[in-house]
Amino acid sequence: MPSRPCIFLDRDGVLNKSIVREGKPYPPREFKEFEWIPGVIELCLSFKKAGYLLVVVTNQPDITTKLTTWKAVHQIHAELLKQIPFNAIKVCTDLEETSSHKKPNPGMLLEAAQELGVDLSISWMIGDRWRDIGAGKNAGCKTIWIDCGYQEKSPENPDFTVKSMQEAADLILGRG
Repeated sequence: MPSRPCIFLDRDGVLNKSIVREGKPYPPREFKEFEWIPGVIELCLSFKKAGYLLVVVTNQPDITTKLTTWKAVHQIHAELLKQIPFNAIKVCTDLEETSSHKKPNPGMLLEAAQELGVDLSISWMIGDRWRDIGAGKNAGCKTIWIDCGYQEKSPENPDFTVKSMQEAADLILGRG
């Protein structure tokens, strides 16, 4: 029976800055557009110190639509791993809503949980979009929505709503 807690993190808008155009967030298309959100590295290291596994779960349909390349995505993920010892990075490039791995479907979380021995009932999903919260709910995790004020659909019933990763960390680590 798995008993390890995990924090699943969306990538763009949670770890690194999204590129916001007309109120909608977009991922960096090239490595040169990648920019860490200030303080995120230290917060992720504090999660690790508290005993959480860390897994990035990210939809990257721009690979399929050729708006970005695998090379750029791998460069970004190499930078993530250089700074934070993530246990896994899961990527879904699917365009079809029915894909089991495309958030809000829970496939990436379920796959990582099985591979790493994660107990989803004591795990968290942190995201900045409705799809992230849906994936966390569908996997059986507690969810934290970082409300960045995007002009798009809001998630349904996140367990917590915060304005920053610092607030999310304070909630999880009991400092809030």
